[in-house]
Amino acid sequence: MSDPVQSPANRPLRPLPAIIFASRWLQLPLYLGLIAAQAVYVVHFLVELWHLIEAAFGNQHALQALVTSIGYKSDVAVTSLNETVIMLVVLALIDVVMISNLLIMVIVGGYETFVSRLDLEGHRDQPEWLSHVNASVLKVKLALSIIGISSIHLLKTFINAGNYTDKVLIAQTVIHVVFLLSAMAIAYTDKLMSAGHKASR
Repeated sequence: MSDPVQSPANRPLRPLPAIIFASRWLQLPLYLGLIAAQAVYVVHFLVELWHLIEAAFGNQHALQALVTSIGYKSDVAVTSLNETVIMLVVLALIDVVMISNLLIMVIVGGYETFVSRLDLEGHRDQPEWLSHVNASVLKVKLALSIIGISSIHLLKTFINAGNYTDKVLIAQTVIHVVFLLSAMAIAYTDKLMSAGHKASR
């Protein structure tokens, strides 16, 4: 009795296609490097949060560290936490969280899309967006995340506007608008491609 014909899924690849396909694993160190960068962001977040807590209890060294890190300048020496400093520090912490979310999207979504399946189907902690992720969806989500990060930076700049020139304020606003237009263009292109793909079925 002859062996059944192997299905395409089980058929071994020829040597050259196998090498080319296996080259996707070269991206693994890149994603591991992003995980290390994520760890650095966690440490930075905790240090800034600890400085904020210490400054709230009157620690002048922690307060000056915060003022320096957020780039806040005032005509009067800052000797205690004020609303502006707290707001800028909190926005800086939110900025770290949003960049961390961006890293997670790139690490998890990129690995799932370009390297290998994570086999998270049915897992209770599977991200909702991961169930339908592909290169196009990932690009749109990354663009939206970048807009969110840019919005936080712009808000921080406007709150601390006295320490920036008009040229810097206008430049940051223009850059933010460019990010918005770019995200809209990416989303519209993805919509056109999805519509064309459905029509071809």
